Amino acid sequence: MMNSSAHVSVMRDECIELFAPVIALSENPVIVDATLGLGGHTQALLERFPTLKVIGIDRDAEALEQAVIRLSAFKNRIFTRHATFDAIAEIVESFGYDQITGAFFDLGVSSMQLDQAERGFSYAHDAPLDMRMDQTQSLTAGHIVNTYEPGELVRILRTYGEEKFATRIVESIVKARAVAPLNSTTQLAALVKNAIPAATRRTGGNPAKRSFQALRIETNDELGALARALPSALELICVGGRVVVMSFQSLEDRIVKDLFVASTTSGTPRNLPFELPELAAKFSLVFRGSQTPQDQEIRENSRSASVRLRAIERVAA
Repeated sequence: MMNSSAHVSVMRDECIELFAPVIALSENPVIVDATLGLGGHTQALLERFPTLKVIGIDRDAEALEQAVIRLSAFKNRIFTRHATFDAIAEIVESFGYDQITGAFFDLGVSSMQLDQAERGFSYAHDAPLDMRMDQTQSLTAGHIVNTYEPGELVRILRTYGEEKFATRIVESIVKARAVAPLNSTTQLAALVKNAIPAATRRTGGNPAKRSFQALRIETNDELGALARALPSALELICVGGRVVVMSFQSLEDRIVKDLFVASTTSGTPRNLPFELPELAAKFSLVFRGSQTPQDQEIRENSRSASVRLRAIERVAA
């Protein structure tokens, strides 16, 4: 079991400050932590704002269990649910709310999942090809590798891993699985490495990184869940409320960016000299573009280096 108190919450202070103004103006503030994890961000919020209630969602039952223990001092202000965050609307309603003050998404694989070698997320340790964030689901990375059609595997590696050598890698997978099923992370990592030209392998880190990312995204339907969850979260936000999202790779950040741009763009025709109220944007960006961690945080926690933080605020009903 991981020591949750030692877990480092990425850009914690920046996230807290983004929610501070809207919590201060709300009589009964409620925030959904859609990726509760080990509860670091939520703990900081509950400690700072004594009237705040948090609905915590996580698809990882083990992480949820540890978060409940960590947040036991706030048991009257924290409500948790084991679920994927695309069920956010139903979960909020089940706790008796029709609007929320804020929603927070900390996307991608968690440190706890990466650090548990047996979960199969890392190519650096030998483990079963699992990669399930929710270990109650049936689909595993091993099932994908061993049963998906070659064309579908190529699509997954290209789309979710942006892997240029997807066809070569899949050809190697198909040959290997015809002899015996691929069940090991190190076996797959070695296969990917050997399928990629030697000159390419000399730069860019571990050559299996992109393929493992692609398989993880497919196993957990990460991008699909995000594309469903974010619009639902925006619908739930009250006027003045905010949605804050941390992304760790470009594919998920692109989904966040595109939705935020669309939600903050007026529908009034450009040639009109005035704004049509019924077509005015209901949201505005809290800041332009994305924020990144301070250099000191990156030095102390190298996993924070790729994060992009975005925030949006509801300005009209």
